[in-house]
Amino acid sequence: MSESTLSRRDILRSARYLAATPLVGTAMAQTPFQVKAVSKLKGSAASVVIPTHEFAGPNGAPWIEERLDFPASWDLHVMDMAGHNLPVLTPQQIAQQSNEPIGSKPLAELAAGKKTVAISFDDLTRTTPAYAVTPWLMSELAKAGIKDENVLFIGSFGTHRAMTQEEVGRKLGPEIAKRYAWLNHDVFDNLKEVGTTTRGNRILLNQTFLAADLKICISGVKVHQDAGYGGGAKAILPGLAALPTVEYNHTQILTKVRTTGPVRIFKNDMRLDMIEAAKMANVDYTLQILYNDRLRPTRIWGGDIVEAHHTGVRVAAKTYSTPTLKDADVVVANAFPQNSQAFHGGLWINYSVRDGGTGVLIVQHPLGLDPVHYLNNRLAGRNGSTQFDLTARRLNPAARSGAKKTTMIVYSQYLTRNMRNMYRTGTFFYDQWDDVIAKLRELHPGDPKVAVYPYAGMQHQEIELDG
Repeated sequence: MSESTLSRRDILRSARYLAATPLVGTAMAQTPFQVKAVSKLKGSAASVVIPTHEFAGPNGAPWIEERLDFPASWDLHVMDMAGHNLPVLTPQQIAQQSNEPIGSKPLAELAAGKKTVAISFDDLTRTTPAYAVTPWLMSELAKAGIKDENVLFIGSFGTHRAMTQEEVGRKLGPEIAKRYAWLNHDVFDNLKEVGTTTRGNRILLNQTFLAADLKICISGVKVHQDAGYGGGAKAILPGLAALPTVEYNHTQILTKVRTTGPVRIFKNDMRLDMIEAAKMANVDYTLQILYNDRLRPTRIWGGDIVEAHHTGVRVAAKTYSTPTLKDADVVVANAFPQNSQAFHGGLWINYSVRDGGTGVLIVQHPLGLDPVHYLNNRLAGRNGSTQFDLTARRLNPAARSGAKKTTMIVYSQYLTRNMRNMYRTGTFFYDQWDDVIAKLRELHPGDPKVAVYPYAGMQHQEIELDG
């Protein structure tokens, strides 16, 4: 567990590296045009390097290093997760761990004699480094005699938008995306009913996935605010499910029970409904990936879609756990690696800021906030609400009883009207980091206590598993 207060010695030791790291908002600029320091600081600065641009770096890189500069006199705390310095797996370790099945036979044995294979993978809103395991996976299938033309990757992202060839290449690896066929799951069509769960959910799933002789799911283990963690059975529900099936799970179950929430897995009714659906799908093998703040794999579990996932979350609960700095004057939350749903990272502002403090949410991604979510769109429009109504409610929300009175700042070099419409009236928006610092100095004269959550979209509080 790491809470680090930057000292002058720390800053000097890393000065060479920091000098080579572009200031936030300038990483995509050509070198001569990259800003070297925040102009309005006019003096020494304490700097923090953060990852940004998940899966949107140059040539498909899964992140970009950027630098935040603060006045050196500020009381700066960088809140790292417990496993921030775990070693990255080598290709040999990836192969070894992927081939140590939990609750199932080895993949090679399962693949023997099979002809067609369907492999599910999540989209770019879920930052699973699937590209790390696809080379081993395809090698194993080839050894089993499965032909390239009989392998099909299926985008398992529920009610999110469809992906493009370029995006699939970033997720699976560009060569894999070219060599093998892939398709987007469709929540409206190509669906087959396979049963009803004990909670009354009629399960309709992607019939192409169901028809494969061998069914494999690739998932990432990362905190989820309702289902406990991502990964595991979520690859099937909502991943490959019909819109009505997802709606039932997300409304009839989620809104009527008290068992859901982050890091809740074993007694979570929403998750248990997902598990029933995954068992109906008869998934043969899964790869569950734990990854670090630069989206590189640090641990992999293969095997049964439930048992392998349960093994993984027991490790994830300790790895992603992050101490909360209470009563900070300023909280800086970097929404990476889930910028398209930046509210996940923004939760750290409320956890950490004092009443009357300021939250800074960094949304550094060219796609900004993703407005396409078929389930949300359906639920919002059921009572006749239009986009005009939804925007008005977000901009002028009713005051919540007991809510902290905080100032909100959103920083992004990709600001759009859609993004501005997602936040309440009174939010400050800046596309230059020095403007953020100037506003913070105005709001908090002196030397404020500042908490920086450098990859808030994947960090979670120190919460115990529910089983």
